[in-house]
Amino acid sequence: MNIQTQIEQKIQQAMQPDFLEVVNESHMHNVPPGSESHFKVTVVSEQFNGKMLIARHRQINGILADELNGKIHALALHTLTLEEHFARGGKVAESPLCMGGGKA
Repeated sequence: MNIQTQIEQKIQQAMQPDFLEVVNESHMHNVPPGSESHFKVTVVSEQFNGKMLIARHRQINGILADELNGKIHALALHTLTLEEHFARGGKVAESPLCMGGGKA
């Protein structure tokens, strides 16, 4: 099973989010073709209601602890409540360029 699928399955199982999107952004970085090391993850869940951003990120980091311990180099998290997601029109920020030799 690839890392992207592992991420999707673990978050889905742990949180049953209202919306989940996992994007492999490794191709945007200076890594070998086919790499799975840089991901953008958007999670929309009522479990985030009343939680500060750091608590939301800690929750996802806990779910993905095994993957973060070596397989994943970068993880861009967008953790939103359903209300926040609707207020943004379902849009999240673009990931920044890689500072470690990213592709232009």
